[in-house]
Amino acid sequence: MSEHPMRTVGILIFDDVEVLDFCGPFEVFSVARPVGEADDERRLFQALTIAEEPRTIRCRGGLLVQPHTTTSDCPPLDLLVVPGGMGTRRERHNARLIEWITAQNEQTELTASVCTGAFLLAEGGLLNGHHATTHWASVDWMRETYPAITMLADTRTVDEGHIVTSAGISAGIDMSLHIVARLHGEDVARWTARRMEYDWRR
Repeated sequence: MSEHPMRTVGILIFDDVEVLDFCGPFEVFSVARPVGEADDERRLFQALTIAEEPRTIRCRGGLLVQPHTTTSDCPPLDLLVVPGGMGTRRERHNARLIEWITAQNEQTELTASVCTGAFLLAEGGLLNGHHATTHWASVDWMRETYPAITMLADTRTVDEGHIVTSAGISAGIDMSLHIVARLHGEDVARWTARRMEYDWRR
């Protein structure tokens, strides 16, 4: 049996998702290996993009992405990452998607959001009674809309145990490295950041 069992990370995508919100975490989790390792057979995570439908997703800026799987066909997830972007303004009213996120959260080891992905967690009530963060430009909006959540500004990652949230866009990389450190140790996270040529400061 492997010393480091591989976890499955599902990264939700939808039209108008912010590119780095999901690509940053995807890069971290797909690169993560034990210290000194680079072999794909030693990877610590399987990262999958998940959409509601098996069609090409048009991301912010026009990037086109074909998801690996759909919300109805995805395998069991150990981690769920919900990114943000302009599309969250629409998807926060998507009851079927919010129900799927809520159901996944009952099964995952960790559920995380990047940027305004926090709105989708908030709509499912997953952040009630917790501290959380989001993109700096949306902190006040979340405070007004979801008073049961204690929103923190000027912080890149908020770890509440089962739920982890991050600030905007590039902060999703820091959050993902934080999760790697939490699950596999800081040395593994630093090795991952080194392989990415990313200047990570815990």
